[in-house]
Amino acid sequence: MERKIKIIATNRRATYDYEILQTIEAGIVLQGTEVKSLRNGQCNLQDAYAGFKSKNDHELYLFNLHINPYHHGTYANHDPKRPRKLLVHLREAIKLKSMVQEKGLTIIPLTIYFSGHIVKVKIAVVKAKRKYDKRETSKKKEAEKEIKKRFVG
Repeated sequence: MERKIKIIATNRRATYDYEILQTIEAGIVLQGTEVKSLRNGQCNLQDAYAGFKSKNDHELYLFNLHINPYHHGTYANHDPKRPRKLLVHLREAIKLKSMVQEKGLTIIPLTIYFSGHIVKVKIAVVKAKRKYDKRETSKKKEAEKEIKKRFVG
């Protein structure tokens, strides 16, 4: 039985600023008030990235993910930008760590969504685009729009 997917937030600038090499679905460890805020759609992936806290650590964390404090929360409300642990298999974490250290790549979140009642994050291993690469991408998009416009309309 397939779980119903409800997208909470997407990182729209990711495809413009980065070249996506690989994507992985990961679980995320959250507090109760964070889940309630996510149900209200109060999340920002703009400056978020994933990484490891130390060189010897194999636990992947998501940094700078901003989840607004729950407006009905009490003194136990969460910190909006605290590091959140991502749930991936150990061999995937080791593979990601080696890619980041050896090749100078980055791990960023693309989307955060509900899969049934579980919160999941789609992360990607990316390589930063240069300025001329961004220009090439925008030129290709403009050309594709023009072709569609001519043939459809």
